[in-house]
Amino acid sequence: MPSYLITGASRGIGLAFLENLSSTPGNTVIGLVRNVADTEVKIAEWKRTNIHLIQGDLTNYESLKSAVDATSKITGGSLDYLIANAGLVPGISAREPFSVLGQDPDQLQTQLVELFQINVVGNIHLFNLFLPLILKSDIKKVITISSGMADIELARTYSIYENALYSISKAAVNMAMAKFSAEYAKEGVLFLSVCPGMVDTGHNSGATEKQGKKFMALSEKFMQYQPDFKGPITPEESVKDVLNVIEKASVANGDGGAYYSHLGKGEKWL
Repeated sequence: MPSYLITGASRGIGLAFLENLSSTPGNTVIGLVRNVADTEVKIAEWKRTNIHLIQGDLTNYESLKSAVDATSKITGGSLDYLIANAGLVPGISAREPFSVLGQDPDQLQTQLVELFQINVVGNIHLFNLFLPLILKSDIKKVITISSGMADIELARTYSIYENALYSISKAAVNMAMAKFSAEYAKEGVLFLSVCPGMVDTGHNSGATEKQGKKFMALSEKFMQYQPDFKGPITPEESVKDVLNVIEKASVANGDGGAYYSHLGKGEKWL
């Protein structure tokens, strides 16, 4: 049965991946988390023996190296699926357009560098370190959980200037995936970016009235883009859809380096 490693598995979409995949007893499911003890408490009631938690942080290269060794011992030296879910979602105040962020240039630079360090550089290190295990697999799938906010045409067509810094970091990791695919597709490795849809993970909790109005304005743009949009989905719903996309995708079908919706190739982001 297949082996999976999910980063950022302690909450939200990552925790939903952990729960979904471990429901099949034959799967070997590894969660890479910053705090193993806290995550153990969250999953204790599942009582599943096929879950393994490993400490690791995208900002700490040595911890990722150690995670590779730990994974290899669990799986016997290979890894079938690497799901790069971990990433930095900035606080509400950092989701403003450039006209607002530019009023504090030092803070803008700090926030953008941090986003790149985690969402881009951290994931590049992750892929490079785990590729020796992936290459020993017969499945060989590397997945990044991206965002529809990285879609240039969406931003252009619907004047979506919000979340500028986060969007840039996600567009950059999509390009990194395409570059990895260009290098490793000939060896059968699928690199694929998948948007999870708009998922209710609690990132908008604590918004002020003014910030809430801005979020509603963004939601109105989403409604223009997708009139049948009904609002955020749960992490569990998102994971079910994303896994369906992952299972169908392959290098042979031309999916290497692509950037898909949780509903599949060419589908809406929401």
